[in-house]
Amino acid sequence: MTAWPKVPLGDVLVQNKEYIAAPEARMYPKLSVKLYGKGVALDTPADGTNLKMQKHQIAKAGQVILSEIWGKKGAIGFVPPEGEGALCTSHFFLFDVRTELMDARWLQAVFTANYLEKQLDLEAKGTTGYAAVRPAHLLRATIPLPPLEEQRRIVEHLDCLALKVRSASQLAADCAQQGDLVLSRWISQLRFDECDWKRLASTAVDKPGAVRSGPFGSQLHHEEFVTEGITAIGTRDVQVNRLILQSGWYVRPEKFAQFRRYEVFPGDLLCTIVGASIGRFCIVPEKTPTAFTTKHVMALTLRKEVVEPEFASEFLNTHQRCRRSIFSQCEGSAQPSLNARKVLAIEIPLPPLDRQREILCQIHKLRAECDPLETLSSSRMRELGALMPSILNRAFSGQL
Repeated sequence: MTAWPKVPLGDVLVQNKEYIAAPEARMYPKLSVKLYGKGVALDTPADGTNLKMQKHQIAKAGQVILSEIWGKKGAIGFVPPEGEGALCTSHFFLFDVRTELMDARWLQAVFTANYLEKQLDLEAKGTTGYAAVRPAHLLRATIPLPPLEEQRRIVEHLDCLALKVRSASQLAADCAQQGDLVLSRWISQLRFDECDWKRLASTAVDKPGAVRSGPFGSQLHHEEFVTEGITAIGTRDVQVNRLILQSGWYVRPEKFAQFRRYEVFPGDLLCTIVGASIGRFCIVPEKTPTAFTTKHVMALTLRKEVVEPEFASEFLNTHQRCRRSIFSQCEGSAQPSLNARKVLAIEIPLPPLDRQREILCQIHKLRAECDPLETLSSSRMRELGALMPSILNRAFSGQL
């Protein structure tokens, strides 16, 4: 089949230029535009009285929102229904879709495929670290555009295929979780009648800076992140018992000099302290590049003569009594959070070090037995993850 003709987005999008004079003294919803076409979600609400920028817009559900700073990395998507009325600063741009020419679901498929990243990256102006994407860049970018009826036929077909891929991915994920479930049950069944349960305060090094969370918004702004440099650890990086530096956030070395007090070191215990991912723990492994925590992650330097860091991480992530202790300390319902005092009040068992090491050996053996299943499931999930982009590319080239 012949590929669909390409048209500039300016033919089907119109920039919305309605600005408000000043935000009201109330809490506004706020949006997070995810990288690589991963969509748009609600972020921490914003207080209208604390905003310093002069230009703001109010988003409407169904509008396209583009990040000036991260558009070059695919940060573009649709405002979801729950984003109606969200406050957008001048670092974001809003666009209305000409629905008489394009089905919004077709454009969503374009965003999901991260089809625009290369074009926007080339168009972005400024320094290497702050290459801004302006509305004109987006409106000049081109996309394949079949006739409207054909768009609808294709996206309905894509929806059916996506449902099948999601079902298969969930099955693979469920298989991968079976090993974690076995390990979780084994850990939760362990009894510690011979030892006390103590607060994390008794395990942290007693010196300034032993417990720290990173810089807040007033100290670190999105435009200060660059494409390479010193790693800034966010909540996405802190997984259960694993530090996976996947957020791709970096600052220049001269900026890091201001944040050196938030630096993490091998053996530190990291904890997510805000939002849906709250209460995930991991240890900073050896050979981790120089890194520091951002505001949603807390680091604790532990007394290794009292606790094996890995032991603390395993139990905080898994043991039911530890989990109850964590969530009993959380404050807030819409956006739960922990502070240093709350984290240090979380309880863990502290048997002698020899007993901790013995338990860790048993955990390692159990995990080794479960690894083949996890490896197979991970391989299937990677294959499924590559399937949808391939399907989207076929759709854009007129092969669906």
